[in-house]
Amino acid sequence: MTKLKTIAAASLLLALCACKVGPNYQRPALTVPDQYRGIAPDATTQQASGEQFADMKWFTVFQDEALQALIKEALANNYDLRIAATRVMQANANLGITRANQFPTLNGSIGVINERNGIYQNAPTFDSAGLALNYIVDFWGQYRRATEAARAQLLATQYGQYVVQVSLISSVANNYFLLRQYDSQLVYSQQTVGADQEILKLNNIKFHGGESAITDVYQAQSLVEQAEAEVISLKQLIEQTENNLSILLGKNPGQIARGLSLTEQPHLPEVPAGLPSALLQRRPDVRRAEENLVAANANVGVAKAAFFPQISLTGAFGAQSTAITSFLQGPATFWALGGQAVQPIFQGGRIRSNYRLAWAQRDEAELVYKQTVLQAFGDVSNSLVGYSQSRQFRVKIEEQTKTYKQMADLANVRFQGGVTSFLEVQYYQQQYFTSALNLSQAWYTELQNYVQLYQALGGGWEQ
Repeated sequence: MTKLKTIAAASLLLALCACKVGPNYQRPALTVPDQYRGIAPDATTQQASGEQFADMKWFTVFQDEALQALIKEALANNYDLRIAATRVMQANANLGITRANQFPTLNGSIGVINERNGIYQNAPTFDSAGLALNYIVDFWGQYRRATEAARAQLLATQYGQYVVQVSLISSVANNYFLLRQYDSQLVYSQQTVGADQEILKLNNIKFHGGESAITDVYQAQSLVEQAEAEVISLKQLIEQTENNLSILLGKNPGQIARGLSLTEQPHLPEVPAGLPSALLQRRPDVRRAEENLVAANANVGVAKAAFFPQISLTGAFGAQSTAITSFLQGPATFWALGGQAVQPIFQGGRIRSNYRLAWAQRDEAELVYKQTVLQAFGDVSNSLVGYSQSRQFRVKIEEQTKTYKQMADLANVRFQGGVTSFLEVQYYQQQYFTSALNLSQAWYTELQNYVQLYQALGGGWEQ
């Protein structure tokens, strides 16, 4: 018992004196701008107050009920998101495995030995049972650093899941808006086919009546063919976009339910982006990169601990007898306690190279983190200017489309009055048709930049 008390006291002393070698984590110094590029200086206070765009939940940002239903289905069934969830489970299990190294291991054994040889024909049968305890004292913090790294990897994996979630919501919204663009263009193209066919009939009548030339018929026919070709192309794009959306929803390709039209989609005219310093907490990819840096930093401590002795304590207790009934009685019981320190002397440079590798990986993780932060600021600035300029561009295309419509109507009146040829009507009809299609695309581009800005600011992933 005296030896047992001595070893227990020594173990306690070692635990109290234990330390963690290696650098403690500190966030690297970053150059954070005072405001995003593209925001007026007098708007800084407004950007910092009130609910920020990135804090809004996706169902507040995207108010089309049909789109909301699609996003909910995608969040429940999308395979990328489900795969990301299993990675979180794997990282959580790995943390448990790594953390177990900090605790003693206790193993039990029981056995029966029946020996026969030429000298002892009737040798007895030996029965034994015992407990074996083994504990490696984490004096240098090797296992604690490894647990620190595993915990950071778990957090990085969780943030990785949020990256997939934000990307999924954005992809569903973008594909839905793209589908509504094609729907809008298809309706207009089909209406144009009908209108152009009426013009073609009229020109045929006028030609057969001797009131116009055959060229007017050919020109009217070209308008019909142009619109019909656009209808065919749009039907293809609609079906392919529906297929892409179905895959995002985790189901076989099929039809997609529609809601509001493209021009009816609610979206903020001015987006409160907030302060750039908040982006370090809002962007899940930035958070993931930082946790990867934390893990790499902790692994430096793991590698450094390999330079120092490894202290292990062992203990055993058991019994052996020729009969089960004599267990734990008298001299049949045994126990043993011991300790050992193992110091690496020559490893062929393995330990030092592993330490250098850990530092190089840590330096890489820091550079990746800084690059991710820089890219995040760039994404927001690009999205801000993209959303602002796309709105202005869409307004100009609206004005242009109205102008071409007026010119096409005027040209048709002039043609009916015999003032001009049908070539003028054809020209302005083509311009109006192209401008109307471009207007639908401009609406989609504006909404696409709206989605990208929401994603760039973090996407409201926080629960």
